[in-house]
Amino acid sequence: MAIFLTESDVKKIINMDITLKSLDDGLSISDDGQMINSPRSRLLLPNGFLNFMSAVVPSINMMGHKSYGVVRGHIPKFYIQLFSTETGELLAIIEASELGRIRTGASSGIATKYLSNGDASSVGIIGTGYQAGPQLDAICKVRRISKVKVFSRNAEKREKFTTKMIKQTNNNIDIEPVETAQECVKDVDIIVTITTSRDPVVKGEWIKEGVHINAAGANHWMRRELDYEVIKKSNHLIVDDVEQAKIECGDLIYPVERGSIRWQQVYNLSDVVKGNYSGRTKKDDITLFESQGLAVQDILVGTEIYNLALASGVGKEI
Repeated sequence: MAIFLTESDVKKIINMDITLKSLDDGLSISDDGQMINSPRSRLLLPNGFLNFMSAVVPSINMMGHKSYGVVRGHIPKFYIQLFSTETGELLAIIEASELGRIRTGASSGIATKYLSNGDASSVGIIGTGYQAGPQLDAICKVRRISKVKVFSRNAEKREKFTTKMIKQTNNNIDIEPVETAQECVKDVDIIVTITTSRDPVVKGEWIKEGVHINAAGANHWMRRELDYEVIKKSNHLIVDDVEQAKIECGDLIYPVERGSIRWQQVYNLSDVVKGNYSGRTKKDDITLFESQGLAVQDILVGTEIYNLALASGVGKEI
């Protein structure tokens, strides 16, 4: 019998440590190509989109999909459905807004763990919306961060975000709002962009050697967070899935069309986690992770939440 997990149920279980481990373990599995990720499809509505993405993960006997409607003027709600690969039966329906938010942050955390320099201690984060907090949380879990600079176009929002994150980190990290994007990324070890911008918010002339960049906001071909120079300066280009990036990653699609880079230079994050691609060979290398968000990541984390819910008796049978 399937169980239904509400947002409240998920929040009782999920945290960043669980999510990071779930992704790290899942992406490191040698599956002989049996793990399948189907890129997001968007069905056009008169006033929005129906989004659907699915994956099969035989190594954990699970398959499933995430779906959500985006309708103008309404806040989207996300749902994951999990099915057994052994019997085909429905095992769980999970309300997944919080799950997806933390999973998005954890993806950047995994990329930071494997791609940034081990002594990286400073972060510049551009964007202070709904998705921003878990980005910083995940990075602080995998690196000893002592300094964070925060920028968004709205001064009030960046002040509120700064105050919130100072409380969340118990004043252990120096976090300060800054007035420009350039100041935010100047001389930091790790850059995070988590915006919905259609135009680049980071220029290549601003970044230093050795920096690691998590571009986590632009998951549509019409959006770009980084200019061409950032892409050209990056020694290693990593995405969560190359085939999905070819559809959704505006930061890379346009440079490929211009001939600045080739898709053959782009590698999956799982290749780095498994050790099939080094990702960073020198301290001065500039590394870039482009995150679109994958169904396989949602299935990995959703399965862990499902198993923990069964063990603790959380959720409602349906």
